[in-house]
Amino acid sequence: MICENAQQNMILAQYGELPDELQFPLEQHIAGCEDCRREWKALQALDEELALMPLTEPSPNLLAASRMRLDEMLDEMPPRSVQARFLTNFFRWMGTMQSAPALMTLLVGLGFLGGNLLTRYQVAHAPQPPTVVGFSNPNGPIASVSGIVATPNSDIVQVKYNRMVPEMMQGSLSDPKIRELLMLGTKLATNKDVHEDSVAVLADYCQSGHNCDGDPANGSSSDIRAELLRTLRYDKSPTVRMKALAGLQPYVGQDRNVRDAVLVSLMEDSNEGVRSRAISVLGPVQADSSVRQVLRTVSTQDENPAVRNASFQALQSAADIQ
Repeated sequence: MICENAQQNMILAQYGELPDELQFPLEQHIAGCEDCRREWKALQALDEELALMPLTEPSPNLLAASRMRLDEMLDEMPPRSVQARFLTNFFRWMGTMQSAPALMTLLVGLGFLGGNLLTRYQVAHAPQPPTVVGFSNPNGPIASVSGIVATPNSDIVQVKYNRMVPEMMQGSLSDPKIRELLMLGTKLATNKDVHEDSVAVLADYCQSGHNCDGDPANGSSSDIRAELLRTLRYDKSPTVRMKALAGLQPYVGQDRNVRDAVLVSLMEDSNEGVRSRAISVLGPVQADSSVRQVLRTVSTQDENPAVRNASFQALQSAADIQ
């Protein structure tokens, strides 16, 4: 406690208005400060002297005249501005805080904690930048695929994709860059039509007899089949899932993963058309024991009568072939 505060507190203590939490700090300061101790003794001596003097009560007329004069002077004072009222309230609040250091510490701690929590919330909920997928070429990263146009009766396909500004590449499906852009179109399409067109072109590429069997000498073609399997399993559009089935059909006899994925679609897909299409895709491998077991289960236990009937007919066709 500094001397200036101590002298103010001594006056309050002299009139019995000093808060209890400041009484002990004041006594400690007076015990260690010669000037303040001298001031305190002088105040006590003055108080004792005043106590010996007779107390004279003011007359009622003097009190009434004083109150009237005070009211007149208050009425003559100009109204205080907003800034003046704010400063007055601020300094009054600061005085209260100085007299209650524990409350000041609590408020500072709450302000620090609130600011920390607010900063964490803003960082956690800040919008994340879009994922950028790039090639290993010097042209820069590709942000999204915005358009697919396949040339009829040809393997030429036009792919529009976005970098800093929209760009376009045209070439044959035998070009690995074109195939890679189509693969990006299944993941980064700007709308559902582009996504559907990307899956359709890849499926036609595999269905028309091109190499999608994962030959290492043929670049990333194996990824096309993996993407069609993922689309068949997880895509929300029945139309897109049926296109993926068409692209996987050439591999149902040679790839166990493809066969299992088609069987899962037959048993679990929510769309009747996709399940019926899965039955027709399984035509070349209906003699397989696992395929026949699934067809038999579906033909006797499935809740959909159309799917049950299609599975039964597939079993009958396989029996006639045998």
